[in-house]
Amino acid sequence: MKHTKQILVPIGILAAGILLFVGFSSMKKPPEEKPEVDNTPIVAVKEIHVAPMSLTVNSYGIVKPKYETELVAQVSGQIVELADIFVRGGFISKNQLLARIDPNDYQAALIEAEANMASARAALEKERAQGQVAEREWKRITDTSPTELSLRKPQLAQELARVKSAQASVLRAKRNLERTEIRAPYDAMIESRTIGLGSFVGTGSKVGKLLGTDVAEIRLPVADNQLQFLEAQGENAQVDLIGTYAGKNVTWQAKIARSEGVIDSKSRMSYLVAEINDPYGLKANFNSSKQNPVRFGSYVTANILGVSLESAAVLPRYLVDNNRVAILDADSKLHYADIIIARQEGSNVIVTSGLHEGDQIIVSALDYPVNGMKLALQGSKSNGNEDTNEEDPETQIASIKD
Repeated sequence: MKHTKQILVPIGILAAGILLFVGFSSMKKPPEEKPEVDNTPIVAVKEIHVAPMSLTVNSYGIVKPKYETELVAQVSGQIVELADIFVRGGFISKNQLLARIDPNDYQAALIEAEANMASARAALEKERAQGQVAEREWKRITDTSPTELSLRKPQLAQELARVKSAQASVLRAKRNLERTEIRAPYDAMIESRTIGLGSFVGTGSKVGKLLGTDVAEIRLPVADNQLQFLEAQGENAQVDLIGTYAGKNVTWQAKIARSEGVIDSKSRMSYLVAEINDPYGLKANFNSSKQNPVRFGSYVTANILGVSLESAAVLPRYLVDNNRVAILDADSKLHYADIIIARQEGSNVIVTSGLHEGDQIIVSALDYPVNGMKLALQGSKSNGNEDTNEEDPETQIASIKD
């Protein structure tokens, strides 16, 4: 009996343990199934626009007159007359009288020269008559050929020379008399005047300085590597000049007239010269709206119209890596397109090959990009881990200007 008890007690304990284990196991809940996480990278894109484009080359310069002249007195004397318009900033016309030097001495010199010429002509006529008389007398006395001395030809030549000298004196006196009037050689603006009424000037004395108003010039420095973007290195190219007038930005139209043909030894730049006709609008039609004047000395920036591209697109430079850009293709996969860059403009590049209208260029960063990898377009699906405060892709790139 005792032996049977020793056997049943362990069996009872084991059975109780099994029952407890089964009970506790039936109370345990199964683990929850976690939702499947989509790890497809999400990207932002920008649609590419391809269109014809005209390149421009930027420059700058100072507006200056094409012609400027230092007026000097060609005869000496006292200033007896000054034109009211002969002041700094005055506009004058060609041949307009600016100042007059006392002409009395030069009028007297002209009268004297004319009198000397009349006397020389009278002496010439007298000598011609004496030569004719000498020739008739020689023929009456002898039949031999007369000598030039007997016919008074040397005397005639001397009198003829005196007449020519007198004529030259008259011309010189007339010219000096004309030079007492200081006139404008062309339409101009007065930059300075260095004489006053009653002042005395000598030959070569400075009278003033004129700036021609028919044509203005602007020397535009252009880097040598930028000439490739201009037709015929800029010859006859159109130019937009941008400056200020009365506190407002104004644009004027100009044209490249010539290239100076050398590279400046200091700046290492080539210089193109742009011209503007009638910069002050003095010849504009009275009935037409008068444009704002292009004042001499103004600083202007210039946009020189260059070559035209049949199709081109503008991209932010940071999107280009080793002449390749990342594109989201029609299958929502990463595709690297090889491009040809025609020009770099600041933070942008101009692409002429490798892109097509409507291509979706990826503008967001990829951690481990692999060509052909599957991508998801931002906003096309919900993502629990997506940052709702993420910056709009439109603000992630620089504005693209056509």
